[in-house]
Amino acid sequence: MATSGIPKLVLYYSIPTIIGMLVNALYVVVDRFFIGQIPGVGSDALTGIGLAAPVINMLGAFALLVGIGTAANISLRLGNRDKEGAERVLGNALVLNIAFPILLGIAGLIFLEPVLVAVGATEATLPFALTYTRIILMGGIVMFLSFAMNHPIRAMGNPRRFASAQLLGAVSNIILSPIFILGLGLGIAGAAISTLIAQSISAFWVFAYYFTKVSGRPVVTIKLKNMKPSPKIIFSIFAIGISPFFMQFLGSVINIIANRTLLHYGAIAFGNADHAVGAFTVIISISMLFLMPVFGINQGAQPIIGFNFGAGNISRVKQAYKYSALYAVAICFLGFIIVQLFADPLMRLFSDDTALNELGAVGMRIVLFTMPLMGFQMNSANFFQSIGRAKISVFLAVLRQGLILIPAYLILPRFFGFDGIWFAMPVADTIALLITGSMIIREFRRLTRMSDNMAIE
Repeated sequence: MATSGIPKLVLYYSIPTIIGMLVNALYVVVDRFFIGQIPGVGSDALTGIGLAAPVINMLGAFALLVGIGTAANISLRLGNRDKEGAERVLGNALVLNIAFPILLGIAGLIFLEPVLVAVGATEATLPFALTYTRIILMGGIVMFLSFAMNHPIRAMGNPRRFASAQLLGAVSNIILSPIFILGLGLGIAGAAISTLIAQSISAFWVFAYYFTKVSGRPVVTIKLKNMKPSPKIIFSIFAIGISPFFMQFLGSVINIIANRTLLHYGAIAFGNADHAVGAFTVIISISMLFLMPVFGINQGAQPIIGFNFGAGNISRVKQAYKYSALYAVAICFLGFIIVQLFADPLMRLFSDDTALNELGAVGMRIVLFTMPLMGFQMNSANFFQSIGRAKISVFLAVLRQGLILIPAYLILPRFFGFDGIWFAMPVADTIALLITGSMIIREFRRLTRMSDNMAIE
């Protein structure tokens, strides 16, 4: 991390993670595809999954809080040659990864039905949303352990092992989904069960790294003495992990607002509110095929940026950001081209409902028109997170998701009708780009001054 060429180093750390993230996104798409094929109820089941997404994403937000915060702290401590401190972080992270899913699962099961009704579940879609979400909440602990405990492996300099755990879970789910959903006739319950089995397989592989020598001895190990909760360490995990947490949390809030707005204006414009939510569910699923690789680039660049920042090598910090941003924008630009050219056949993959597909194709081209801007903004928020500038990273997360996108969903449809919902994301991306760009320029000037002062000393 301290001497290798930055362009190749970013790719070395990113490509395995990109592959893992891409396959993860693919298994979401595969799940949606087979759910859409459930005889007689595919469209309602697809909409039910869309309505359940905010609850599932909330679980993911806490996993990101711990996983990303742990990985960044370990990178910074290893950069400072503080292995003992890194092991204390890892021990506390394991405790959090057990406590959070238990507490969240209990709370979720108690309040699930009124929450789903509040986000817009109807008599036709509520049973599907309830069935899927209840099963996922009951098995939330394996999702935490497979996801949040995998991120420290990447921070230790083993991106291939990190990616292999993701691949193992994703490929298992892709194989199991059609068997459980259609083959065994379990429908929406089969989708949830196959997901939990796949995550259990992934979790086993993650912990095999810590407790065996299958891939060599880990740099940082799990020790019982380090599992005693330390408020200081937990705060340090939360301080850095809070940015991706807010992004995911706000994503859930936005999903709820978007679904409610889609239901309201969809009923007015088309007479079928559920079609609007179903179309939006497919659009978000397709976008993940391109945005998840960007997460992979961000996670690949994070230990490089964090290690070199901790070591005081500012020029390499800047280079790592520049190349990771370039790669992120390039992937999103490819996504933009594919969506604009093939929106119609992409929609037809998920449903044979003509009205839903026509609505979704138009929406996909508009909603994802500014996808390259999203790549830049996501990468920049990750940069601030990687160098420990948690407040700025949180601000950038809140900026697009909360300060711009939520008001856009509430205001634009009042003036432009249903199309205003589609235009909300492009408007938010454009405004966020201008603000984020100015903050990156200012931060680079600060880093230059820091580098000059180090040279003088």
